Amino acid sequence: MLIKYLAFLGAAISLSACIQDAGAVSPPAVGNTSDLSSFEGAKAGQAEMGIQNLGFEPVRSEGLTTYWFNRDTGACSRITTSNGRYSDVTMLPSGDC
Repeated sequence: MLIKYLAFLGAAISLSACIQDAGAVSPPAVGNTSDLSSFEGAKAGQAEMGIQNLGFEPVRSEGLTTYWFNRDTGACSRITTSNGRYSDVTMLPSGDC
């Protein structure tokens, strides 16, 4: 019985190193906190969370164009969506947001 318990305990400890924190948010592979231009061409629905993970928040929309602002860096971006993708991503002066 003790041998089975020790075998189980060893396996449990080994597997615990494989568990990832599901709540951890990692930055997307593209873009950074002051430049979103690399998101041009990305699928809008998938890229939106990546933009938010970089600290940007939508501040206003005009039709299919959304202005995103990062309060920490002062970065402002105008993103236009067409056919479900970001067709134009332009970084603007912070005052434009």
